Amino acid sequence: MTKPIVALVGRPNVGKSTLFNRLVGERMAIVHDTPGTTRDRLFGEAEWNGRTFHVVDTGGIDPTHGGKSPLSIDSVDFIEDIRSQAQVAISEADVVLFINDVETGVTGPDLEVADILRRSQKKLEDGSFFPPIFVVVNKAENQERRDMAPLFYELGLGDPIAISAVHGTSTGDLLDLVVAAFPEEDAEAEDESVKIAIVGKPNAGKSSLLNKLVGKERAIVSEIAGTTRDATDTKIEVDGLEVTLIDTAGIRRRGKIEPGVEQFSVLRAFKAIERADVALLMIDATTGITSQDAHIAGFVLDQWKSCVVIVNKWDAIEKDSFTMEDYTRKIRADLNFMDYVPLLFISAKTGQRVETVLPMALRVQEERLARLTTSKINSVIHKAQDAHPHPSHAGRQMKMFYGTQVRSDPPTFMIYVNEPKLMHFTYLRYLENQIREEYGFLGTPIRIVTKGRRE
Repeated sequence: MTKPIVALVGRPNVGKSTLFNRLVGERMAIVHDTPGTTRDRLFGEAEWNGRTFHVVDTGGIDPTHGGKSPLSIDSVDFIEDIRSQAQVAISEADVVLFINDVETGVTGPDLEVADILRRSQKKLEDGSFFPPIFVVVNKAENQERRDMAPLFYELGLGDPIAISAVHGTSTGDLLDLVVAAFPEEDAEAEDESVKIAIVGKPNAGKSSLLNKLVGKERAIVSEIAGTTRDATDTKIEVDGLEVTLIDTAGIRRRGKIEPGVEQFSVLRAFKAIERADVALLMIDATTGITSQDAHIAGFVLDQWKSCVVIVNKWDAIEKDSFTMEDYTRKIRADLNFMDYVPLLFISAKTGQRVETVLPMALRVQEERLARLTTSKINSVIHKAQDAHPHPSHAGRQMKMFYGTQVRSDPPTFMIYVNEPKLMHFTYLRYLENQIREEYGFLGTPIRIVTKGRRE
């Protein structure tokens, strides 16, 4: 089930970033009293009552264009920013939280945002409107301020909900309403195809690779970074196997994400990774691997997805007999947390070695679904334990009794030990390497979970 999206909308300095931080449980957004502090559009993940969802903090509105006062909507740029923010949020979100400030009351910009939101909603067959919009009256820390919440009925978007994002007052009640408004968790249509997401920085050649793989101009190719705004699915058949290729918008560093639709396009790219089996991480050979490439690789790993690293634009590199080896060594060092992924050097522009991409991705998917017998697993872990026993801790020795594979996709192993808390993460990495040495699992992350039992 795709995670729902909750968008926080409103003029600057009403507490959107503070509420965002409270919902996602960490200080990802900069909070400051100066209007317009949130210059980029942030997103995070939150959980309430068993439902996990994305939260988008819509920043980027600066109402002081041209020397206008913070509450003026005379600036054309400000009105356009409000309209862009609200319309994109309402077109992408499953729930919209319209944040207001009880201290200032209803202002002209609030009425402008309310009008845009109201006109952008879609009326459903049952007479309800989508997405649902909740009017949130923030900074209501005491009863006197809470009593002012009814003033916000003027916005014409339903019952105002008084909260304090700083103190957490009534945020639980708000989340109860938000989660109840999510679309039902219906079982998604069964899709047996292998889903392969093409991800990477803007202008790394993702759309060009998609066109070559599909054999036609399926996606618009442009030298302007960020052309692809949506995650686009294309179904093809490879040796009788159905494959879904997911082309995504380029993922920039958070500080480089621009206001408008780009924040949501990045979120869609992350959601594409969530529903993929294998991610093709595109790296631009002309710039080399960057911190952003490592950041995207980390997200792929966080989601326990298999991965193939594609070094594109290889035709544009001046090469000698050591160039590929040097590049490989550098990439392995920078992505040392994913040393199990295969590397392919291609040119999507000329078609050089593009024919190797899908066979490698499908091979990685096969490895992802592989299952080992319990006898094979125990042979590996006992051999590993004999060769390199776990260091003792405070005179206590960690012992492994037996292991079994409890699932595939991704491969997950349960190892029964005498005291799980004695298991050090470096020893888990050692065991993972021993399993890979025997059985591969190319391009696929491995989970190892320990469970206690008596000797």
